[in-house]
Amino acid sequence: MISPRFLSPALAAAFTAVSAAAALNMLAISMMPISASHAQGAEAAQVTAPEPGQPVIRDGEAIGFMGDSITQAGAASPSGYVQLVISGLKANGINVKSYPAGTSGNKSDQMLGRLKGLLDKKPTWITLSCGVNDVWHGPKGIPLDQYKENITKFVDQCQAAGVKVMILTATMIMESQDGKLNNELVPYNDFLRTLAKEKKCLLADLNADMQKEVAELKAAGLQGNTVTGDGVHMNPAGNLMMAKGVLRAFGLNDEQMKKAMDHWLDIPHACEVKAGITLREYLAIQDAAAKAKKSTGQVLNKSVKVKLDVGDEKADKAEK
Repeated sequence: MISPRFLSPALAAAFTAVSAAAALNMLAISMMPISASHAQGAEAAQVTAPEPGQPVIRDGEAIGFMGDSITQAGAASPSGYVQLVISGLKANGINVKSYPAGTSGNKSDQMLGRLKGLLDKKPTWITLSCGVNDVWHGPKGIPLDQYKENITKFVDQCQAAGVKVMILTATMIMESQDGKLNNELVPYNDFLRTLAKEKKCLLADLNADMQKEVAELKAAGLQGNTVTGDGVHMNPAGNLMMAKGVLRAFGLNDEQMKKAMDHWLDIPHACEVKAGITLREYLAIQDAAAKAKKSTGQVLNKSVKVKLDVGDEKADKAEK
């Protein structure tokens, strides 16, 4: 490279000016791909609600499921909503990879802190289920203004990385919408609905789905908790409700949902049901299992299947 000190004053000045301009131009060029890349990534990650029957999720993609204990449990059981979503898509010829990221007790600040680890796995989609603990934990929860900031940052970071987001409204806290905690949850979910629209994320309005499901089951005469085991954490019916909401948000129509349901209904060992029986009844089941050289669980499963298939009146004869 020529040094300006070997040139005449006029040429040296011109050389310096040209060099400075070139340096500035190179700096601008080096900076452009970074900002453009982020902008292009965020734009590519924006998505609008699909028409039913035209799923926006594709075969070979991957979903990260960010959430709290509801999501953690939803990935641990064959009837959990995370596993139901994956198997429901597979029943429709859409094979995707799952990255479960539910952690018990997590609030929005903790999920934001864990996001990088999930993004490092390169998912195509991330579903976000967050809000129950932010409200439920009271003084140790997250105020609405901070929640808004955390969730907005979460979505922005996902989209900047080119990852598409589906926001799940927070499910009910106890199965009574008139309760204090559910009233406090309302503005959190209102914000999620607004943010999904503004940021062009998919929305699965599971809170609305849950309110509807609870009301219908109670109207049908079901006593106690209907879609949860304890008022918050989902039982099999609640996980089914959540999975349906997610799949419909992805764009599955009634026919595709039926394919998913047909598959779900026969998943082996999908549910565990607690039932109180007497010691006499338990010993009778144990004795029947020993005679049949089976486990007590196998005998109970067969007994339930027989009763459901042939009806109570014929069940005793069939079992004998």
